[in-house]
Amino acid sequence: MAVTQQIAVDCDGIRIAAEIRGTGSPILMLHGYPETKAMWDRVAPRLAVDHTVVTADLRGYGDSDKPADAGYSKREMARDQLALMRHLGFDRFAVVGHDRGARVGHRLALDNPDAVVALAVLDIVPTLHMFDNVDRAMATSYFHWFFLSRDDGTPQALLRAAPKAWLDSRFRGRSRRPDVIDPQAYAEYLRCFDDATISASCADYRAAATVDLVDDRADRDAGRVLQMPVLALWGDAGYVGQNFDVCDVWRRYATTVDGRAIHADHYVAEEAPDDVADALAGFLATAGGR
Repeated sequence: MAVTQQIAVDCDGIRIAAEIRGTGSPILMLHGYPETKAMWDRVAPRLAVDHTVVTADLRGYGDSDKPADAGYSKREMARDQLALMRHLGFDRFAVVGHDRGARVGHRLALDNPDAVVALAVLDIVPTLHMFDNVDRAMATSYFHWFFLSRDDGTPQALLRAAPKAWLDSRFRGRSRRPDVIDPQAYAEYLRCFDDATISASCADYRAAATVDLVDDRADRDAGRVLQMPVLALWGDAGYVGQNFDVCDVWRRYATTVDGRAIHADHYVAEEAPDDVADALAGFLATAGGR
């Protein structure tokens, strides 16, 4: 098994925590909400056999900086990760993201097509498409998008009063079985879900409902789409897989898209790590990731 190296890099004033495994062509892996880079612990070792795998905490999450006076647009969060990879000497790399990390990866690839050779997105369709297709099912399953984006301090106050209850509700409500999240990973998520993360993650969701939509609409109006190969994976039991033709949606945002369902709910990399690792390995072997 590849040795794991823990690092922290100053990325233009924001300290980004990351782990590095393996050797070979580089892959940047970005986590979702309310998680950290630990979500990849069942997948990254498999990919590290053939690749240099960098799993990073997003700005505002895990052990990365959580500035209260900085922005949390996906463009800003993507710049952090680009700076991390350049610091490590990687000018071209593949990106794999789940949930919020996939949204950061989408923006990173759009803004830096010369740097991102391939993009894999797990259990999302683009943010703009989600907001343009709000219905009762979306608002019920994704109620946290609207709750966390409130700017009156209410979500922060409620989450600080019961952080464990909130985490439990996220995992219990979007998993096919109760033991999906590894106990060690869960302990890491709970450790990192402090007051600063609560504030930062709410800022992340506020950005998604405001400035990120401005950026996404500008791309749509200009006809900018992803030019590198895109792989979409989704859980067959989750909201995304049950409510969208996922590949068809992504083909409106990218020129080359492949994908398939994984037998899982939202937390696909933790519920079906072998299936996810196999799908990613095959994609990266043919999409410029090796």
